[in-house]
Formats: sequence, C-alpha cells, structure tokens
Amino acid sequence: MRSSILLFLLLYSHSLLFAQGNPAIELNMLAGKVLKHSSKFSAPVPELSSGIEMAWIKQTVGSKDWEQRRRYPVWGVGLSVLHYGIDSIYGNVIGLYPMLQVPIIRSQSLEWTFRAGLGIGYVSRHYERTPAWDTLNNAIGSAINNFSSFATDLRYRINAHWQAQIGLSFCHLSNGAMKQPNLGINLYGAHIGLRYGINARELPKLKRILPRLPNRILLQARASFAINESGTTDGPLYKTYLGSLYASKRYAGKNKILLGIDYSYHQSIYAFQRNNEINIGSERAHAWKSAVFVGHEWLFGRMSLITQVGYYLKQAMLKTDPYYEKIGYNYYLIKREQGSIKELALSILLKTHKSDAELVEYGVTLGL
Repeated sequence: MRSSILLFLLLYSHSLLFAQGNPAIELNMLAGKVLKHSSKFSAPVPELSSGIEMAWIKQTVGSKDWEQRRRYPVWGVGLSVLHYGIDSIYGNVIGLYPMLQVPIIRSQSLEWTFRAGLGIGYVSRHYERTPAWDTLNNAIGSAINNFSSFATDLRYRINAHWQAQIGLSFCHLSNGAMKQPNLGINLYGAHIGLRYGINARELPKLKRILPRLPNRILLQARASFAINESGTTDGPLYKTYLGSLYASKRYAGKNKILLGIDYSYHQSIYAFQRNNEINIGSERAHAWKSAVFVGHEWLFGRMSLITQVGYYLKQAMLKTDPYYEKIGYNYYLIKREQGSIKELALSILLKTHKSDAELVEYGVTLGL
C-alpha cells in the first residue's frame, strides 16, 4: 500500500514540477470537528480539531490541450498537519498528497473553486494491543493510511502577488481495511488562508483552436487486487481479486461516463465459512460478489479522477449495504486516438460503503 501510493505521488509530482505555469505557495488554517459516523466509534469526539495546510502549486497556462479544456486549473502538492484535539487518543496526522483545483466561477478578482487531493497520511497514535496497550482509538488501526482532502474556496485577488481565500473542507483518514480496526476518521470544518504568487508578472494563458475529440465509446476492462486483514486485529491477511468490464463514452473532450459490471472474489469470506463450517462444500460459491455500476472520469492529461456508484446483483455470504462507492486515480501509460489498444492505465481505487472503507484495489485498466 505504501509503495503504491508513493508511486502515484511521484507520478503526480513529476508532472507538476516540470510543467509550465505560474508557481505559488499557499497556507491555510483549518478548524473543524470529527464526525462520529458509526455507532462502533467508541472514542470521545473532541470539542475542536485544528490544523494547517501548506501547498506548492502551479497555475496552468494552457501549454497542454487538457489545461485549456479544463479552463486552466491549478496543480499542487499539499501537506496537511491535523491536530484532532485529544493527543492521548488520536495523536496527530501528517498528510502528503497531490491536489487539483478547478474553477467553478471565475471573474477578474473573485473566484469560486473546488479542489481535491488523495494521498498518504501518517498518524502518530492508533489502535494497538502490543507493545503499548492503546485500544480506545478504534477508528484507525495503522500508522500509514490513505489521506483524502476536499475543499471549496471563495478566493479574492488582492494584487499581482497575493490572494486570500476562505472556504469549507473535509478530510478522510483510513487504511482501506488493510489493518483492523478501520472505521476511519472524518473531519469537516472551515479554513482561511493566503496564497503568494512567486512571479509578479502572470504568464498569459494560451488560447488556440483545439482539435475536436470525438465522443468515442471504448470497451474497457480492469483487473485488480486488494489485501485485507480479517475482522480481528492482528489477524491474517487475505487477498481479494477484482475484475470490471465496462463501456466508457467520452464527452466534451475531457470527461467520460462509465457503465459496467464489477466482480470480486474474497478469500477472507471463503476462510470465514471454512473456519465456521458454513456452506460446507460450496464456500467458494458464497465468497464472490457481482454488481452493476455507473461512474464518471475526469481527464487531466495522463492523470484522471474516477468516481463510481455500484449496486450489488449478488452478495457474498457476509452481506453489506446494497450500494457501494469507489474513488481513485488512473495514470495512463498509453493514451491515443488510434491503434488496437487505445488506453492502458495503472489504477488505484478506494471502495467504501458510505463512510466505511472496504478495501483499496490496485490494478491495470485496458481500453479497446
């Protein structure tokens, strides 16, 4: 999990640091509250949580076609330091993540934006029975986790160097059930901050007639796997094998609509039945799931952000909510208009049931 997330961070950082654009530094102060999203969440909720967010960012200027299609978004690498409010239980969190900010409404001096970042987070305290007896925090079971940050900002341009912003934010920390317990910690709140542009003279945004990309339909397949700990802390690790077959339709030259079928086989559910002598002789038949899903993919050059919502056609022996959600990245190794293989991407997706993470899947996606 650590190496895979770090690989995506490196790919993002490479595309950011060597891209043409206006560099800037941003600092935000955050204040919020931990959301108790489950009755299993036994630790006390702090009265107030706080944090700071620092980011190195670049304003794109249209050097690539996708930047103009996306109305010149902002790329960045963010670093968040969160103080939940009860150090003896929750400790503190450091999150490192690539981030993208897109404009919703833009004028000469005011701008309303949305930004998202998905990366890796380190938490200083988590559930453990050995060597330290620290079992009150049953929300997080590992030091290394997925860290996700979402925010919407209202921005005011003060002068050529400075911007001020205020907005709402949401942060999620979990390990995708690779280590139990894993209820996850969700923090919602508000922030205020400043952005300093290093160059006083803003680079002009390039505008040109872009080639029209057809609203093509591709047949796509994704093969992936996940690793989960069993339902008990310090239990065995099991693999989950996942496959997806779906059609994608590109529109506006920068987005895709997805429609398809998900399949997953869970070794942990198979082992649970064997250990408890349930469905004797047919354990495998009760250890897989199938579902239909719809999704959306936002394209940003070689990177993309994917969201999915699925509905189970068949559940395994251990049932969950009938609906599930996925969010994650694609990094395209091949992306072209012609040829037998039009797309080939590395994928990483977090699968959840509402606010409860089920797994993190790593895979390869093919487009024909």
